[in-house]
Amino acid sequence: MRWLQRFEPPIYAVLRVVAGLLFACHGAQKLFGIPGGHGGGGGLPPLMLVGSWIELAGGLLIAFGMFAAIAAFIASGEMAVAYFMAHAPHGPWPIVNKGELAVLYCFVFLYIAAHGTGPYGLDALLAKRAGGRR
Repeated sequence: MRWLQRFEPPIYAVLRVVAGLLFACHGAQKLFGIPGGHGGGGGLPPLMLVGSWIELAGGLLIAFGMFAAIAAFIASGEMAVAYFMAHAPHGPWPIVNKGELAVLYCFVFLYIAAHGTGPYGLDALLAKRAGGRR
């Protein structure tokens, strides 16, 4: 489907925004109970509290394309840690240990970290504005 290649930048932006917003929802659910979680992050263990803030803040940064490469790299690492700490002890296969979402997030965010924000994001907008002021 080579004809889709001309749409790669906007398709990548949609991937970045959707993945970032869904990831932020995981953090918001753990921290605040919205949407539909137990919330009130005060009862979370310290490592899970840190992870929840990475999910919320990192997901929003990724979605808006602000420091997306750095945020995605941190989020990718968090998902790798989450997989090996919470899922891998229950078996070697992600589909069996219910870790497939952690693995998918880990590699999507690793790709975003390598690719960067792309042309549709706050980083690109700010760079364009800064370039126009010279």
